Amino acid sequence: MIEDWKKKLGNATVYSTNPDFKYETDEEEIETLPNHQQSLVISIDKKQRKGKTVTLVEGFVGKQDDLENLAKILKTKCGVGGSAKDGIIVIQGDFKQKIKEILEKENFKVKLR
Repeated sequence: MIEDWKKKLGNATVYSTNPDFKYETDEEEIETLPNHQQSLVISIDKKQRKGKTVTLVEGFVGKQDDLENLAKILKTKCGVGGSAKDGIIVIQGDFKQKIKEILEKENFKVKLR
């Protein structure tokens, strides 16, 4: 009987109130590729953003921490806010050219869309 409900749950997440609980996943984080092996695509987007313009940097392959560090550098040099999630950096405003120059100085392969 117990086996039946475990099968139905599959890979469901179980929540704990224990502050020391560490959730373990089977997925390992991908190692970050060196800058010269990264192919990043820069584009402008206004859809689903209430008419506000954002610059997207897509195609980053690597750890979430490295993505967030790159996003922090871009946000600081552009003087704006933004976020980093799922391999995509979102920078508030139209900074396509400026971000392209910054990334090329860091030896990234960059393509504008």
